[in-house]
Amino acid sequence: MDGRDLVRSVKAVGSAGAARGVGAVRAAWRRRRADASGLPSRGVERARVPGPVREVVPGPGGGTVRFSRSELRIVVTVSGAVFWGWDGAGPEPSYALAGPCPDPDPRAVLEPDTDGGWRVVAERVTVVVSRHGAVEVLTPGGVRLRRDLPPRWWEPVGGGAARWMQRSEVPADARFFGLGGRASGPRLRDGTYRLWNTDPGRAFGPGDDPLYVTMPVQWVVADAGTHLVCHDSSWDGTVTVREGEEGAGSGHDRVGSCEVRMDGGPLRCWVVVGSPARVLLAWSTLTGAPALPPAWALGHHHARWGFGSEQEVRRVVAGYRERDLPLDAVHLDIDHYDAHQVFTVDRDRFPKLPQLAEELRREGIRLVSIIDPAVKAAPGNAVYDSGVAEGAFVREASGQLAQGVVWPGEVVYPDFTHARVRAWWGNLYEERLRQGFSGFWHDMNEPTSFTAFGESTLPRSAAHSLEGRGGDHREAHNVYGLCMARAGYEGVRRLVPDERPFVFSRSGWVGMQRFGGTWSGDVATGWPGLRASLSLVLGLGLCGVPYSGPDVGGFDGCPSPELFLRWFQLAAYLPLFRTHASMRAGRREPWEFGAEVLEHARVALVERRRLVPYFMTLAHLARRTGAPYVRPLWWSAPEDRGLRDCEDAFLLGDCLLVAPVLEPGAERRVVRLPRGRWYDTVTERVYEGPGQVSVDAPMSRIPVLARAGSVLPVRGADGGLELEVWAPAPGRTGGGLVVPDAGDGWDEPELERYVARGEGRRVMVRREGDAGLAEPGRPVRIRGLGGPRGQ
Repeated sequence: MDGRDLVRSVKAVGSAGAARGVGAVRAAWRRRRADASGLPSRGVERARVPGPVREVVPGPGGGTVRFSRSELRIVVTVSGAVFWGWDGAGPEPSYALAGPCPDPDPRAVLEPDTDGGWRVVAERVTVVVSRHGAVEVLTPGGVRLRRDLPPRWWEPVGGGAARWMQRSEVPADARFFGLGGRASGPRLRDGTYRLWNTDPGRAFGPGDDPLYVTMPVQWVVADAGTHLVCHDSSWDGTVTVREGEEGAGSGHDRVGSCEVRMDGGPLRCWVVVGSPARVLLAWSTLTGAPALPPAWALGHHHARWGFGSEQEVRRVVAGYRERDLPLDAVHLDIDHYDAHQVFTVDRDRFPKLPQLAEELRREGIRLVSIIDPAVKAAPGNAVYDSGVAEGAFVREASGQLAQGVVWPGEVVYPDFTHARVRAWWGNLYEERLRQGFSGFWHDMNEPTSFTAFGESTLPRSAAHSLEGRGGDHREAHNVYGLCMARAGYEGVRRLVPDERPFVFSRSGWVGMQRFGGTWSGDVATGWPGLRASLSLVLGLGLCGVPYSGPDVGGFDGCPSPELFLRWFQLAAYLPLFRTHASMRAGRREPWEFGAEVLEHARVALVERRRLVPYFMTLAHLARRTGAPYVRPLWWSAPEDRGLRDCEDAFLLGDCLLVAPVLEPGAERRVVRLPRGRWYDTVTERVYEGPGQVSVDAPMSRIPVLARAGSVLPVRGADGGLELEVWAPAPGRTGGGLVVPDAGDGWDEPELERYVARGEGRRVMVRREGDAGLAEPGRPVRIRGLGGPRGQ
């Protein structure tokens, strides 16, 4: 027995109260016992490297290179994405991929290289394999983007999963991004990042890692070019990055480096090279198009852990109505359940929930329900009884049900890695729909179990289906939330086939965008938490998840009026715009912070509603191209080193640059501009990029600049769609895309293309069509003519 864990157990009982404290202690010791008997002992391990080349076999899109102790398969696909897998690892089966692997590129050729190596030459990329197993990725012009050194495996002598390590070198000027939702990003500084979805158990800030959504997806942005790399293994692992230094040590550059270590799973890798837009187009082709949210989900959401009754919900909604504040959705947390049991309702506090939902819907407000995966382990609980009959729950290696402790007490967990279990769970959403809910947010699905010590999740030895292949929680843990999101999304789509499902999930993995989005989780109240909110959204977007947002004001504390307002103003330009907090935190209604904050919050809310057609267009473009709504400033110019290092502003689509205020007391802030002409959207002052400018940032607003020539779809004064055109410079052209979708069905609206041209003091706006240019056919408002020059 570990004495420290015994002390933790005693403390847990004292601090958490008898019932939950004892349960957390029991769960921790039960988990330890399960793994002690259920996990295979690693014992003696044998290290292995590939060895020298022995044989080469050409194949479609590339071929197989056989070494003395390993083999490497390389395929360049028709989309330009490169796959390689060691020791027979193929692209499938994979939870990351949306479907079958794309066809190989028939033009890609495997041919001899110098020094006994080989190379695969394709139109957009060249892959060079050395005679000892190093893999280099080069541009078509021969410039090196990355060099992966020969990998190393550690294999248990008695059999079992092999650990592996892969070291890579990148250019000295490279910057790293991605790895899912990271609070310290979006640029990943030197350090080690863990790949294990984790509920930190408390409100988090920039120093906390890992969090709820980890992904083995990196972006490397350098002068030589941009590429994405994904090591497709769902096992626990780490990624250690070190930025290089130019001119370091005797006048020589020190290259940047990355080291990936995995506790198991296949050593296989995807690499996509090109411009950021091209990279994410290919990546979404592989991992799936983002789910399209209904239009109402792009408005403002209000949530709180603590809406304990219908009366409280009505009081909050009335507050918005009386103050003329737009509101599109209200979220109910676990306190609306009966004793915290999923798919139930507390009839005392919510006696007429369907009637409440219908009343709100008539006002244009939707109800969204929290969904936890943990099911109370009690006969008589309908979900538990149904799941037991279905054989739906995860079991320990011994065969008994794997139990944990969450809000209802002792619980069991569905095995979402089984198709039959996903179908069973998806059908349970019919109860939620009957209660009047229109959307669903998945929580506690890392999955979490309260424990007094050790990891707060299922035993690693717990058995999972893994689509019939069989395995344990070491492989299933990171994809648990992804598979739950799939179950919910597909279930709702079956039950309500004419409407787009709205699902977002606290945890997930590569490809989760196919089933919805995510949110920050329990971000800490404070200025560091505000900065972390932006980092999370940017990082997730680069990994292919375009729809996300934070808890406005932070989850745990009482924000000052200034902090709340600045958070609110930032979130008004993020995809998921939601206020939310713990029942132990301060209120989050805008009127709780004084008259001045209320008036400024109203401006932000009205502007968000005006921009909903633009957000809807960005959602459709994300579905068609993979491009996130929220993009780093380097999106269109990754070669600009100043933009690569800028983390306090972002592009919203192609048209807007948003520069949030992330520090207290600021009334002006410095903004780094990409190349081109930019307009302050309030004053219409003109600024020229590239470079840095100082702009006003009064409490009433954060700086938002529009790119000259942009055509934005906005909601007009009459509620119809209007084109807001920012004047291009004289003699220059601009344009924009519009997808006129205001509903939540499956119709594919036509993509409208507009061009704008500056002709002296006039701006000509035309719509592109098969027959050429024509009148726009929509109201047009020209802005930016005659605005003052910026400093």
